[in-house]
Amino acid sequence: MTHFSDLGLNPQLVRACDDQGYSTPTDIQEKAIPLLLKGHDVLGIAQTGTGKTAAYALPILMQCKYAQGSNPRALILAPTRELVIQIEEVFRSLSKYTDLRILAIYGGLGPRTQIDAINNGIDLLIATPGRFMELYLKEVIITKELKTLVLDEADKMMDMGFMPQIRKILEVIPIKKRQNALFSATFPEKVENLSFEFLEYPHKIEITPQATTAVNVEQCAYDVPNLKTKLAALKYFLEQEGFDRVMVFCRSKLVANDLEQYLLENLLKEKDIRVIHSNKGQNTRINSMNLFREGKLKVLVTTDVTARGIDIPLVSHVINFDVPLIYEDYVHRIGRTGRADALGASITFVTMAEKYHWEKIEKIIQQTIPLGSLPNEIPVFATPKEEEIAMLRAIDEQKRKENPDFKGAFHEKKSKPQKKNAKFKSKSNKSNKRRK
Repeated sequence: MTHFSDLGLNPQLVRACDDQGYSTPTDIQEKAIPLLLKGHDVLGIAQTGTGKTAAYALPILMQCKYAQGSNPRALILAPTRELVIQIEEVFRSLSKYTDLRILAIYGGLGPRTQIDAINNGIDLLIATPGRFMELYLKEVIITKELKTLVLDEADKMMDMGFMPQIRKILEVIPIKKRQNALFSATFPEKVENLSFEFLEYPHKIEITPQATTAVNVEQCAYDVPNLKTKLAALKYFLEQEGFDRVMVFCRSKLVANDLEQYLLENLLKEKDIRVIHSNKGQNTRINSMNLFREGKLKVLVTTDVTARGIDIPLVSHVINFDVPLIYEDYVHRIGRTGRADALGASITFVTMAEKYHWEKIEKIIQQTIPLGSLPNEIPVFATPKEEEIAMLRAIDEQKRKENPDFKGAFHEKKSKPQKKNAKFKSKSNKSNKRRK
């Protein structure tokens, strides 16, 4: 294949691809587009940043062709608001020479505007599962004309507990002549088996083995003893030359907020940093993402809400302040850098309690990334007793999950109380003998 025109797309779509700088189809596009155009169900697995969205967007746009009727003919489901918004942008850019009506719906905003847009007529609907079901139950969304269903980042939706909602959605979408497609960078076996509930004789396209990391990303990890040293290491790296557009991933909203405060007090100005997590308002999240995408922010601190599917050009580094507990998310996190043939780098801080999870990640990505020592310029602080105990408890818990019979350092020891009772009984016997 030398050009998108070779895939059988109409001139309007080919022209839009040229405008976007898409000259040659990627591997996933070259294999998925012909199958989807022929009406097959497709299970697509490819590294993040390889053009999966366009791989299903172009066939859908080709099949829909032009605005028709009032009700949606294609539905794309994605797990997060950010991803829904980005998918909408891809569809709009590729459909610029058509009159197709495209709408993204998601939570975090009042539904009134979205309801009005649906009532005015739409062809393609992109949604989070929750908002879709909310508007369907209000009888706003009419599903009888839906012919195509796509699950983007399908594994994440299933991991996030969306399966009950997805099953309800499948019940209200016509089964006859419905085409289904699932796309993701990672697809564990248990989720793949689950996917066969709604895929009919799918063509599986695996461009790279599932959980393969992007080849353009240089990965390194550091053995870090405690939280205070993590903070010092983060500050050190952000001060280095070349760290000019950095995503810092945290495990929780609380840690993300604390990191923002620490960096504002010790390194950055307010104009240089933003935080994104699920508690932030939708407008705040969109504005922060746009500022970062435009290069107006140095640092974006975030939870895994932005780990998947978000396309931000020229991210210089990804720093994993915490090791992710959903191991596949590591692949998605570091995939935010090294996109579109650019070079990127990732840094991961690993504490004693996180080594267990790091080893699991190495197995999944089928790579060994040795834990290096921190640069000498970074101060290494002593670990407070409370933090050390918490990490040891976490290690015990990890071992106990793999071996229920494991007795860690903190299991209950019932032998001591029994000895005390025995001594008490012996003293009582002696005193009774004296009385006699």
